[in-house]
Amino acid sequence: MHDLVIKIVESGPPFLEMIKRLKKHKLAITGLVIITALCFIALFAPLIAPHDPDKLHLAHRLLSPGDGYLMGTDNLGRCLFSRLVFGSRITLLVGFFVVAITSTVGVALGAIAGYRGGIIDEIIMRCVDVLLAFPGIILALVIAGILGPSLFNIMFAMSVIGWTGYARVVRGAVLSVKEREFVEAARSLGASDSRIMFRHILPNVMAPVIVMATLGMAHVILAAAALSFMGLGVQPPDAEWGSMLNAGRLFMRTAPHMTVFPGLAIMITVLAFNFLGDGLRDALDPWLKETG
Repeated sequence: MHDLVIKIVESGPPFLEMIKRLKKHKLAITGLVIITALCFIALFAPLIAPHDPDKLHLAHRLLSPGDGYLMGTDNLGRCLFSRLVFGSRITLLVGFFVVAITSTVGVALGAIAGYRGGIIDEIIMRCVDVLLAFPGIILALVIAGILGPSLFNIMFAMSVIGWTGYARVVRGAVLSVKEREFVEAARSLGASDSRIMFRHILPNVMAPVIVMATLGMAHVILAAAALSFMGLGVQPPDAEWGSMLNAGRLFMRTAPHMTVFPGLAIMITVLAFNFLGDGLRDALDPWLKETG
């Protein structure tokens, strides 16, 4: 009987019900389609790009869209469309890597702080408070500036500051869930702390983490583009949307397509993840209320 109660309580909202609610959110579906298309483009970039993204054609510099090039060329004669296609790889790599690291670290530390409490909770949450006392992008800018401009350094800089939000949310959810009857029942039956954490608590606090991770992708992509725009991210000749935007700002009057297309790529990608995150939040709303 105890096992039946535990399974019923910890099951959360049925997966199919969540899918049905998500399907009703048109903007979320639109975002999911865009993200899927972007992943496809990044995966098959060599087959989709019509030109070598790094090959110089000085005779074809600053061509307008349609003059043999779908989105025109940049100031060095490189195909802008090909560079955007290959740039999607770096954009998604940064987003997925940083979100994977920050969510893993944040969930682990937040769960430990909420479940153990005491001095461990105090130490972890005071570290969170210290990091949250500084504006995130400014702190990432300082770290990236100290370490030097590179793709790895901006991912490291954003990972250092990005885990705090996950830790606070998971800690609050764990504090609520660990007092539930099914956790007390599992503890009374002799379940170990690790089994209680991984079998009964973490599955019931993952809904807000999923939403945060999806919305966090948009934030990371935007922050990475900003750091690259300021020269602290991916360095030429590698194609990255933020650095492409920076290169095009000197030619906004003579070749506006150099800034318009990278800017649109960043905007559409960020909006897609925000739309999907909003849809997941609405679809998981019953679960969020349960664990919040």
